[in-house]
Amino acid sequence: MNIKELRELNEADLGAKLKEAKDELFRLRFQLALRQLDNTSRLGELRNTIAQVHTVRRERELAAAGSIK
Repeated sequence: MNIKELRELNEADLGAKLKEAKDELFRLRFQLALRQLDNTSRLGELRNTIAQVHTVRRERELAAAGSIK
């Protein structure tokens, strides 16, 4: 999911997306530790998704405060 798609989501959907990404990252870390993970690039993708969700939430917070026009 790219940043444009994330910006179109409402706050509840963003929260769900964040939880889903964090849960999957947690599972993948265990697979990595147990040497069962084949696609290690997925870890980076999930970290980027989590960062993007946090960015969108912060943008909305600043917009609500009137900092961004």
